[in-house]
Amino acid sequence: MHDSDCQYVDRRHVVGAHMANSPMTEPVLLILLSLAERPRHGYAILQDTQEMSDGRVRLSTGTLYGALSRLLEDGWIERYEEEDPSRGKQSYRLTAMGRRNLQVEVSRLKQLARVAGLRVARKES
Repeated sequence: MHDSDCQYVDRRHVVGAHMANSPMTEPVLLILLSLAERPRHGYAILQDTQEMSDGRVRLSTGTLYGALSRLLEDGWIERYEEEDPSRGKQSYRLTAMGRRNLQVEVSRLKQLARVAGLRVARKES
């Protein structure tokens, strides 16, 4: 891999322009999956992503809020007004664009898993 390729791989979930044309990083995928179910605030997203990954992915608050900021900027998520704003927690939900992009990524992963399963199942000649 070239140095520029490494930089691209490391930054693809950071730079908004790359998000639509690149596979999602696992943290971004988990955040979007968390929000696909219902609007959530930051701490609930942290807990849900950890649960979905069986504890393998533990997002720091910096990583979470950096990703949320980029997703907001790109229009994939939006702020959501809680019914009880006295709690002071900011909630987020998927936009129609975010849901479409998530569906595209899920389809890509299904196709990749299907091909991988076929390849692994093949017997060596």
